[in-house]
Amino acid sequence: MIELTDTTYSDFVSTTDKPLFIDFYSPTCGPCQQVLALLPHLEEYFGDEAVIAKVDVSRNPKLAAKYEIRSVPFCVSVGAKDKMVKDYELGAASTQRYISMIKKAQGKGVFARLFGK
Repeated sequence: MIELTDTTYSDFVSTTDKPLFIDFYSPTCGPCQQVLALLPHLEEYFGDEAVIAKVDVSRNPKLAAKYEIRSVPFCVSVGAKDKMVKDYELGAASTQRYISMIKKAQGKGVFARLFGK
């Protein structure tokens, strides 16, 4: 799992060729701790097919502002090619929800399965 910061984010995102799942959290947030506990399971599920990252919003205000984060936990999935946000979730959710977000960033969402795109 990668810890992204205000200074490392841009370089990392521009050079990775994999979909990215980012968990924005605060160390003092209870629901954030629940989401952080799920991240190793996501890493195990996707292996080398996606990057699982986290960002401490209390230490990285520029990233929090970039994504207009007002509340945590806040998770986003970012596409590998276009670097655009494909899906997001505010608040703690299930592992299955996060898996579907990452699959959407991989281009393996509902429409891709139906239409082969």
